[in-house]
Amino acid sequence: MRRLKKILLVVIGVCLLFVIGTNVWVVSSTTSKVFSDLTRLPDHRVALVLGTSHKTVGGGSNPFFQKRMEKAAELYRMGKIDHFILSGDNRSRYYNEPMAMQKALVKMGVPEYAITLDYAGLRTLDSVVRCQKIFGQNKIIIITQPFHSYRALFISRYYNIDAVAMVADEPDFDSSMKVRLREYLARPKAVLDLYVLKTAPRFLGEKEQIKVSTVRQ
Repeated sequence: MRRLKKILLVVIGVCLLFVIGTNVWVVSSTTSKVFSDLTRLPDHRVALVLGTSHKTVGGGSNPFFQKRMEKAAELYRMGKIDHFILSGDNRSRYYNEPMAMQKALVKMGVPEYAITLDYAGLRTLDSVVRCQKIFGQNKIIIITQPFHSYRALFISRYYNIDAVAMVADEPDFDSSMKVRLREYLARPKAVLDLYVLKTAPRFLGEKEQIKVSTVRQ
């Protein structure tokens, strides 16, 4: 029984070290690519906006969604972005993250011709890889919250995508605690997906060319 307890403690210790170590790796290796100051943002003309539900479980407005859309629209108004790829989950006719993002951005003044929808962005890995493999983009600005940006950039770097992140404001800590905890566990999963399991996007399909125009119609 003692030996079994020791083995169990060793396993738990190794798992904890792996979680902590991978989190440090993901964050430290990408933090220089995370921007909050618009004036310092590199000149990457296409933005990948990572999807999330526009509603909370309770039916209210999701602050993560709202802040991402506000930041995306601000970048467009300032002339920092020419085209958006809105990537998210489209699991049913009643749950469509890319369409919800498009509706929000159009209301904020972003024209439809500056938007491409990616309906197969089921996970962050899928969204990033599809941005390169399907839409042909190797130089992008990722728009999401800071805690999420590190993992997205880590995946981008693995696939040799020249990516930076322009971070949207975060909700208060109490309302985002569960999401932050989930992200803390998602980072070691990303390391396993990339370096051990060699996980590919669930859907790829035919390549789609997007027209990036610097001329505002």
